[in-house]
Amino acid sequence: MKKKRDKKSRKEEKKRMRKAKKESVKEREKEIKAVKKEEKLKKKNKGSAHYQGLRKKIFISFIVSLVISALTYWFSKNITNSVISFGGVALMLSAYFVIKQKMSKYSNIKKMEDIFPDFISLMASNLRAGITVDRAILLSSRKEFAPLDKEILNLGKDIVTGSEISKALTNMSERIDSDEIHKTILLIISGIRSGGNLSVLLQETASNMRERNFVRQKAASNVLMYVIFVFFAVAIGAPVLFGLSSVLVEILSKLLSDIPTSQTSVNLPFTLTQVNISTSFIFYFSLTFVVVISILASLVLGLVSKGVEREGLKYMLPLILLSVSSFLISRTILLSYFSRFLF
Repeated sequence: MKKKRDKKSRKEEKKRMRKAKKESVKEREKEIKAVKKEEKLKKKNKGSAHYQGLRKKIFISFIVSLVISALTYWFSKNITNSVISFGGVALMLSAYFVIKQKMSKYSNIKKMEDIFPDFISLMASNLRAGITVDRAILLSSRKEFAPLDKEILNLGKDIVTGSEISKALTNMSERIDSDEIHKTILLIISGIRSGGNLSVLLQETASNMRERNFVRQKAASNVLMYVIFVFFAVAIGAPVLFGLSSVLVEILSKLLSDIPTSQTSVNLPFTLTQVNISTSFIFYFSLTFVVVISILASLVLGLVSKGVEREGLKYMLPLILLSVSSFLISRTILLSYFSRFLF
């Protein structure tokens, strides 16, 4: 009788265990489905918000370009200048919105790179306190770590729903799209696979990242004088020289056009003839060259100061505005001074 009871109790326990396993599997599947649903909804909302933002930017660009085009036609009474101003303003505003979007993305990546040592240091402290890996990651997500906190939460969810730590970390590095964080995560994954102490590994990685950031900041402060020199040369020096050269061409073309042509038999080492070059061509050529130099100089400034060309995109619009203003102001001053030669 006892044996039969024992067999029955064992069978019941096995059934309970199977039931509990099935229930846990179902719960986990439900959790995974809920997380996937959340991600899909987030992507959908993000896509619709992005589309609405794009429509708004296009509308603003069109209205501003139309207003400036109308003002140009009002003052110049020339349809060609009006069309050129419409196209130029629309192009500049489009470039501005694209650069702004790129810069916001890069600034978020830069913030994540600066915060990442603090995150892994806090995670190492949680692990030393005896907390499990998934719990340590979730506890390390704080508002002070924004915008990295969302990625930390996604990492914790991936690990809770059954993903391997190495795979979840790799997915996180792909989402962030930062070379520095990607290399750090690869180092952490190699340490985990080799069987090292994760808390010690994270703490050492955090201290190394802080030292590297300090060295980078020190190097940026050393090249500050070069940045100031390039900025001054491109924003003021080059535009003033271009303005002077364009005014000189106008003066020489005016003076030489008034010289009477006469047939002489005297052999001179040089001859003065009429200049057959358009002054408007010189003006637009100089203006185009000033804008192109400003764009290239902004990339050089980013490379010199931060080591990456894209960091110079934030200097692009200020440089273009300053250089074009310097060019036009220098031309106005010089033309007003040499007006007696032209009229």
